Amino acid sequence: MIDQYFGETGIRQSSTILSQGDDAAVIEVPDGDQLVMSIDTLIAGVHFPEQTSPSDIAHKALAVNLSDLAAMAAKPACFLLSISLPVIDEAWLSEFSVSLKKLADRYSIELIGGDTCQGPLSITIQVNGLVEKNQYITRSGAKPGELVVVSGQLGTAALGLAHSRGDI
Repeated sequence: MIDQYFGETGIRQSSTILSQGDDAAVIEVPDGDQLVMSIDTLIAGVHFPEQTSPSDIAHKALAVNLSDLAAMAAKPACFLLSISLPVIDEAWLSEFSVSLKKLADRYSIELIGGDTCQGPLSITIQVNGLVEKNQYITRSGAKPGELVVVSGQLGTAALGLAHSRGDI
């Protein structure tokens, strides 16, 4: 299933030594760089309404992680995907994988492995990025007088979820 839907996801990186199809992936971290990692899980009914399109779920799942890398000044390198589905739905998987591939290609990030299982719908993505040694940016590193930038509008995700549930 992974090869069928996700086998060619993202742009192959020169740092990838071993990718999908084995027990684990192997990547080379170039001299002078550091590895930055982030992971997020999205659960149906908690992080997105159950009726959300597979395309939108895929985009959100990868985008929230890419945002974490950008916030730390890291360049995307590769990612892992773990997906739990109530049933194997080929149309759902096809739509999900097309959207995931589109965003992965846009940011030149390669899917190097992951896991699938049967269960309630949830998506976990771990992204790995590279940053020049000691050039990462942290929240705690902000100083008075520096500019804080927010992309998007704060609270809109929570507002949309509450609206879809009929809470507002």
